[in-house]
Amino acid sequence: MCGGAYLEVRAVGRGCAVIELYRTDDSGTHAVDAIGDWVWVKLTSPTYDEVESVASRLSGVDPADIAAANDPEEKSRVVYEKDFSLVLIDIPVGDVRHGVSTFDTIPLGIIVCERNVITVCAQDTPILSPGRVGSGQELSTRERRKFLYRILLRTALLYQRDLRSIDRQRRDFEEKIKKSTTEEDLMSLHEVETTLVYFATSLRGNGSVLTRLQRSGRLHPGQSTEDLLEDAATETQQAIEMAQIYRDIMGGTRDLLSSLMDSRLNNVMERLTSITLILSIPTVISGLYGMNVDLSWMPLAQVPHGFGIICGGTAIVCVVLSVILVRRGWM
Repeated sequence: MCGGAYLEVRAVGRGCAVIELYRTDDSGTHAVDAIGDWVWVKLTSPTYDEVESVASRLSGVDPADIAAANDPEEKSRVVYEKDFSLVLIDIPVGDVRHGVSTFDTIPLGIIVCERNVITVCAQDTPILSPGRVGSGQELSTRERRKFLYRILLRTALLYQRDLRSIDRQRRDFEEKIKKSTTEEDLMSLHEVETTLVYFATSLRGNGSVLTRLQRSGRLHPGQSTEDLLEDAATETQQAIEMAQIYRDIMGGTRDLLSSLMDSRLNNVMERLTSITLILSIPTVISGLYGMNVDLSWMPLAQVPHGFGIICGGTAIVCVVLSVILVRRGWM
């Protein structure tokens, strides 16, 4: 049951309310000013005082359960209590790590009470958008179970969208490394791999939550509700498979990068070796003529213009050797 006391809506930042209240009527889902029956309490990064304030107006709800989603290390799970059910999942959000735009996952808590729904998340997310009337995806406070399953379905679809975005980043990276590889490229590749690990882990947790919801039956009486839960489970499974496929492909990309770097290093070493070989010819010849020996034994030592002849001959030998190395692909 819920209390009918007034709860102030606090706004911060760019007009984004930390506490928002919504109720669905015949014309759609609208913001309201007080908690009452069939009201959705949307909490975004709430303080503990705000959590306690909400819990005091909803009898039987533990503040610790509301605040659980504020902990970034909280694991996905389902908790059934006498007066409410808590569903905790991980959702994808945009992030920046090491100066690279990427993705991360954070907890989202959904508490289904007898006449209310509470959502708690550390960040605002499009998953919790009320939706358009008649779209079939509207979060209606009149249908609390469908409300929950639509959030689960939206989460799976958002994972799929972000996974496709990650795969596009990978393809762009593969095109870029054909020409050169920088430290920024390596960092971007690392962040993509890290994101896929986060996604795969979070999706497995979400999949376990959906499996328990399907087995329990407590939150899906009715065929239409059960079908919606099945859709959410199917899309989540597809997202899990996509994450695994992209991780396997990313492993191939990592192997490709290692092979390219080894090949480029070998090419550089071949060029340096070839240049060293060419430069050693004049060094050896000049060293021979620089020895303190009888010049009568040194070719061209006493011939007019001998120095020019020796330099010219050395240059010809270097050019011939260079041509040979180029034709063999060593330079």
